[in-house]
Amino acid sequence: GHINPAVTFGLFLARKVSLPRAVLYIVAQSLGAIIGVALVKAFQKTLYTKYGGGANELADGYSKGTGLAAEIIGTFVLVYTVFSATDPKRNARDCH
Repeated sequence: GHINPAVTFGLFLARKVSLPRAVLYIVAQSLGAIIGVALVKAFQKTLYTKYGGGANELADGYSKGTGLAAEIIGTFVLVYTVFSATDPKRNARDCH
C-alpha cells in the first residue's frame, strides 16, 4: 500500500486509483498522521514541546520560495521513485 498523500494523488492522476478511493486514502492517511501526533503528544510531551511538535520550518537564510521549491522537488523524486519501482513493464534485468 501507499501511505503518502502525494503518492496517492500521483496514482490518481495516472488513473491507477479511482477518485473515491483516492479521497478515502488521503483522508485515512491524514487521520493516521493526526492520531500519530496525538499519541506522541500524549506519551512524549517533553520531546513534543522541545521539537515544536515536529513542525518543519525554514533555516535562517532561506526564503519561502526556496523551501517550496525543495518540497516540490523532493515530492517529485518520491513519486517518481515509487512509480519507477512499481512499473509492471520494468523487468528484473533493468535492476542494478
